[in-house]
Amino acid sequence: MRAQISTGLVQLHSRYYGKGPTKAKTHLVDGTVVCLLRGGFTTVERTLLDTGRVESVYQMRRSFQQVMEHEFRRIVEEASGRRVIAYMSSIHVNPELAVEIFVLEDETRTEPEPDATEVSD
Repeated sequence: MRAQISTGLVQLHSRYYGKGPTKAKTHLVDGTVVCLLRGGFTTVERTLLDTGRVESVYQMRRSFQQVMEHEFRRIVEEASGRRVIAYMSSIHVNPELAVEIFVLEDETRTEPEPDATEVSD
């Protein structure tokens, strides 16, 4: 499952950015999926970073994540068999890292108990 998520996220980055991370490692901890992606800034992003336009790269990446959120969620949901209830993403410039975090629905989820004040016929 972790390898499937890593591969899927790298392929998604490669397909839409034209360049993907050079390494990826996915961890599953208590219903939270964390994928650490190394490398992968495009030539345009690298140029912006090298000229001090760091915020431009952060904004571009945030915009991309918002537009593509359903695709990122789909990869994790298909691999884990569980619904993603939260998705977060961030980058770090030096060293070149991206992190994708997914919180999965509790696999032991049951229907909520009726309110004690509720009366049924």
